[in-house]
Amino acid sequence: MTLAPAIVLSGEARLANALLFNAPRFELMAGAWTSLLGASGVGKTTLLRLVAGLETAAAFCGTITASDGLTLEGRIAFMGQSDLLAPWLDVLGNVTLGARLRGRPHDLDRAQDILARVGLSRHAHQRPHMLSGGERQRASLARTLMEERPVVLLDEPFSALDARTRAEMQELAGQLLQGRTVLLVTHDPGEAARLSHRAFLMNRQALAEMDLPASPPVRAFDDLDTMSAQAAMLRRLRSDG
Repeated sequence: MTLAPAIVLSGEARLANALLFNAPRFELMAGAWTSLLGASGVGKTTLLRLVAGLETAAAFCGTITASDGLTLEGRIAFMGQSDLLAPWLDVLGNVTLGARLRGRPHDLDRAQDILARVGLSRHAHQRPHMLSGGERQRASLARTLMEERPVVLLDEPFSALDARTRAEMQELAGQLLQGRTVLLVTHDPGEAARLSHRAFLMNRQALAEMDLPASPPVRAFDDLDTMSAQAAMLRRLRSDG
């Protein structure tokens, strides 16, 4: 894997000529997790899709640059809110789909290892319609982890999981994505407090950085500093709303 770059987005996005968000300078630290929180509709997913180079309904005026001066094309793994699993493939086929689409051999052993780590080994040969919502989300996470890209963009990646599985998948993602430049869009202050090196609260006017514990991620969910940061984020979200 190539070194993960820092990414800087500067500019504003408008939807039907109305300001969606304004980001004079939003930086994703190289090799670190950055979380983005905020009320629904403020443009979090739009910002993430802009970094991914995907189409949005918004008009963006600004720049998105990588610290190494290279294009981001081909260096991003993206996990959206919908799992987007191919219904005609089984779980293993979905996890290895990226390599197959690029006409490259896939690492079957690694795919099976990732499926084991997300708890889907026994579902490897089942089609997506046979899975629960949480299982589908874990399959989508496994496919994202399989890509081994230096930049990873995650849009509510754990939202469909029960509390125990969510904590386990947070820890797994933190471990397997170590050293990547990660942008996590989430509505969960606890998730941001556990996983982030930096966390930002987004509204239509600005991006405000939130305080986090000095300890490195992934932080224990019952750590007092983590819980304090979570509470402070929730207070800011409520007052912002």
